[in-house]
Amino acid sequence: MMPLTMAKVGESNSIKRVGGQAKTRQFLENLGFVPGSHVTVLTRTGGNVIVSIKESRVAISREMASKIMV
Repeated sequence: MMPLTMAKVGESNSIKRVGGQAKTRQFLENLGFVPGSHVTVLTRTGGNVIVSIKESRVAISREMASKIMV
């Protein structure tokens, strides 16, 4: 397992677990970041990570991406 911030751009990964406080986990789950989902890092810009998940593009902070283990 590794944090989403370490995943290669363009590579599809399966989410293993989502960490952080309950409020953060709930926010990420509402965006579709749940164990078993597939996520692809599209690009990294500044402190943000743009990912593709469930046929949507989502921008999250590097801090939040570090709580998502793939």
